[in-house]
Amino acid sequence: MCKNPRVFRHRECQGLEKIKTIGDAYMVVGCLPVQRRHHASAIAEMALDMQTEILNFNRKCHESFAMRIGIHSGLAIAGVIGTHKFIYDRWGDTVNIASPMESHGVPGRIQVSSTTYSLLQPSYCFECRGPIPIKGKGEMLVYLLNGRKQDGICTPLFDLPFEEEV
Repeated sequence: MCKNPRVFRHRECQGLEKIKTIGDAYMVVGCLPVQRRHHASAIAEMALDMQTEILNFNRKCHESFAMRIGIHSGLAIAGVIGTHKFIYDRWGDTVNIASPMESHGVPGRIQVSSTTYSLLQPSYCFECRGPIPIKGKGEMLVYLLNGRKQDGICTPLFDLPFEEEV
């Protein structure tokens, strides 16, 4: 059996908060319970790390799993549900746009809204996917997050070397 011992530590080191799982979807936010300045970068780092891990798993185990990841940035309404076991939930336009960023995305890729693109563009590499229809919003321009920029040079995720497990 192929196992990957690496654990995503983003909640602790990036200040991200898992909201819930919905079927096979995993909802994470970057400004809860405390606002943070670089929430979009923290989410982008988690998304890139997740895609890197699935690529490494596929290479090592000769599999072909793929994740679609969607990111949108904006204001949302948050609430705490329950009196004994508290859980967060999020509602609002931001969630209603983030969801189709994932569901209308490309397997194995990270799709972001133009809002998120404008926040991340100085430090990350993108390709324009073009407009896609979003229910209740019409056509929205979206981008695919390809990797990080270092010293102005793009390092695409798909060009990264395979990581051996230690």
